[in-house]
Amino acid sequence: MAHPKRKQSKSRRDKRRTHYKAEFLTLTKCSNCNTTIRFHRVCPECGFYKGKLAIDKDVKTS
Repeated sequence: MAHPKRKQSKSRRDKRRTHYKAEFLTLTKCSNCNTTIRFHRVCPECGFYKGKLAIDKDVKTS
């Protein structure tokens, strides 16, 4: 198995890690109730997706 001959510097290590960063979530407003939701997700408040009812939020699940 290969082993490094020299210690990698902090600068070189950090240059490699520049792409490991957190990204902001893409948010939008629900077309039905105007709450802030993530893109391509059913609204957790009203259950609508793309203007159509996807989940009936009135039914209680046990």
